[in-house]
Amino acid sequence: MNQLVRDVQPLIPVAPASAKRAGPIHRPTRAEAERAVETLIRWAGDDPRREGLMETPARVVRAYQQWFAGYDQDPAEHLRRTFEEVAGYDEMVVMRDIDFQSHCEHHMAPISGWVHIGYLPRNKVVGISKLVRLVQVFAGRLQTQEKMTAQIADTLYSVLAPQGAAVVVEARHGCMRSRGVRQPSATLLTSRMLGVFRDRPETRQEFLAAVDLDRTRRSSTARL
Repeated sequence: MNQLVRDVQPLIPVAPASAKRAGPIHRPTRAEAERAVETLIRWAGDDPRREGLMETPARVVRAYQQWFAGYDQDPAEHLRRTFEEVAGYDEMVVMRDIDFQSHCEHHMAPISGWVHIGYLPRNKVVGISKLVRLVQVFAGRLQTQEKMTAQIADTLYSVLAPQGAAVVVEARHGCMRSRGVRQPSATLLTSRMLGVFRDRPETRQEFLAAVDLDRTRRSSTARL
């Protein structure tokens, strides 16, 4: 099982709340964004003035608002509210098969797959829907799978302060499916293990057994 998962080590520290930037980002107006889409349509060889494409620039901009909504959200905020009335529960919490859609920062092609999250609580737990929200915020940005894996795990570990946190991501990448090497069935697996999941092999193995990557691979053809 361990050989199936690549443990990601970020080359630079990852800011848990938001991505670090060199400076303030100038966000173009909606009209500027629509004109940019028109330029791409002309560059592709078509006429943005023809009937079928007249509304496309506006549609694309609206789609971008949904796809990249993660830039306007603080992922840590979804983990602020916790629950301490857990009746002494101190075992692992695992949520698997969190569907996500993202876009790669190299080609802006779709990335689709699942995130599996586990953590060992320290006297408090977070609402299960918040784990999904955490994934959605980071997926709603231009990403690499390796970076997104580290961001989800680091934010959970930093904000919730559990004994350990673990994240496994499995996904297929549009940039490999529709261009370049054209491998529609290739799946990338990445992981990030922190705290007891890194230090205790038996805890890591318990998490990987709960995730059951063999199960997810068996069903991947039908789900991806």
